[in-house]
Amino acid sequence: MSLRQFEYALAVAEAGSVTAAAELLHVAQPSMSQQIRNLERELGVTLFARTPTGLVPTTVGRAFLREAQVAVSASRRARATARAGADELVGELVVAAQMGFGTRQLPGVLSTLRRRFPRLEVTVFEEPSSAELERLCRQGVLDLAFMAACERGPADAHHLGYEEFVVMLGAGHRLLAADRVELAELEGESWVRFDRDSALDGVLTGVLRDNELTPTTAARVSQTITAARWAAHGLGVTLVPASAVPHGYEHLARPVVPAVFQPVVAVVRQDAGPAETTLLELLRAENWHEPAQSWVTPPSTTNSVPAA
Repeated sequence: MSLRQFEYALAVAEAGSVTAAAELLHVAQPSMSQQIRNLERELGVTLFARTPTGLVPTTVGRAFLREAQVAVSASRRARATARAGADELVGELVVAAQMGFGTRQLPGVLSTLRRRFPRLEVTVFEEPSSAELERLCRQGVLDLAFMAACERGPADAHHLGYEEFVVMLGAGHRLLAADRVELAELEGESWVRFDRDSALDGVLTGVLRDNELTPTTAARVSQTITAARWAAHGLGVTLVPASAVPHGYEHLARPVVPAVFQPVVAVVRQDAGPAETTLLELLRAENWHEPAQSWVTPPSTTNSVPAA
């Protein structure tokens, strides 16, 4: 087995066909097909099932691809570290954020990082589940992750500050007259909620429970921007990190009483290289909330693990 075969298998899983994967990697389709067949023969398993919509990883294929991704990511980091000079860094940096976290800070920080290392390729994605983020960190897939809680030690997990949560109200809502909204006043409201396995829905569930509110679910969505916009149009109220409020909707957001905050932890992979170290330094220089400890809402025990 070779890393090239791993990369081919990952490309097929992403593209859904050998032809599309070959175009993606700029290689000949027959060559890629042969490499996939050789890989399956050597492993003694079938990695992909042929369906009407394309190639889909089998159960054993999905397990293999998770480990293949770890191996490929480690190889890319090794190459990047070996090629890093005093003023130049080449390679890939994979960053993941718990949905809604660092929305204000991350774009500027990454822009600064790219200006400093213009040949560094940065991949960023949002993950709804903090438990999944924790798993990806353990697998070594991520170079740096933002989350509310983690099991890693002080050497890997770095407290940056807190995210404040705000309630989004519809235009003309009676509570917009107040600077802050008492959570008790939201009794009887319909709520725009998040997917059940989302950390954001875990926060909302905890807030509703702690304030003895009985929720009526108007809709469930996957993205913070969707929740905020639907709330703005009167479908129901919602609770989102303040930094995730879309531009132009700030006038419909209100802090809540009791206040709701969650910690923001940056988890850096073990044996972090210069790119991760620089990114962490830039993040630490950003402005983060520092509320009174009594205001901090613990991360959901359903969707995240205990904070370090």
